[in-house]
Order: sequence, then structure tokens, then C-alpha cells
Amino acid sequence: MEEQPNNPMHGVKLEQIVTVLVKYYGWENLGEKVRINCFINDPSIKSSLKFLRRTPWAREKVEALYLELLKKR
Repeated sequence: MEEQPNNPMHGVKLEQIVTVLVKYYGWENLGEKVRINCFINDPSIKSSLKFLRRTPWAREKVEALYLELLKKR
């Protein structure tokens, strides 16, 4: 596997991203930051992953929020 030291998303799975965001923000705050129903109505990791894998614009927003969180740490 090629190393990509300047790419913080390299090797990070979507499930890891969602799990980290939920741990940090909680479902309610995450739903306020990224206004998508899978974070607001009956949220779960499984339903969120299913939606985000099919919806590129939502995935981009979630990945951008994850990158913002990485900068804070």
C-alpha cells in the first residue's frame, strides 16, 4: 500500500469516521452540524453508513466535518 503522509483520510474507513463523530458530538449535535435524516431520525451507525455510501454530497459533508475535527485535536 502506498503511503500518503499528507492525506489524513488515507486508510480511514467511513465507519471509523462516523463512529468518531458520534463519540465526539453525539447524534443530536451531529444532526445539527450535518442536516441529514439518518443522523436525526432513529440514528444508527448501520443506517448512516448505508445512506452515506449511496449519497456522495452527504458523505462529502461528513468527511469535511471529520477533517475539521482532526484540525482541532
